[in-house]
This record gives sequence, C-alpha cells and structure tokens, in this order.
Amino acid sequence: MKKNMSGLDRVLRLFIAAIVVALYYFNVVEGTLAYVLMALAGIFVLTSFVSFCPLYAIFRMNSFKQKK
Repeated sequence: MKKNMSGLDRVLRLFIAAIVVALYYFNVVEGTLAYVLMALAGIFVLTSFVSFCPLYAIFRMNSFKQKK
C-alpha cells in the first residue's frame, strides 16, 4: 500500500474520531447512531495510523506529497 494521506489529513481524522468518542462517552449520541459513528471513528483511527485510505485509492485521490 502506498501512502495517500497527508499529515494534516491524518490529524484531522484523529481529531474527528476523538470528538466522536467524547460524544459517545458523555451520552450525547446514543443507540444505532452511536454505534455507526464509533465504527467510523475506528476506521478513521486505523486509516490515520497506516496513512492509507481505500476510498482515496478508489477515486484516485492523493493528499500525500512525496519528498524528492
């Protein structure tokens, strides 16, 4: 897998995931919506750690700029 996510993209995903976890922890979101958002937060964390987003690959997007 080639990297296709920039550092800013990774930080934003981790920030969004942290917000979702906080909303779940403080019972702002409940039920099915909470489980869906937690699953998306998990995906955001996973893709942030591996610097690869499968949807970016499908749509041929790339926010990662390689150093020369």
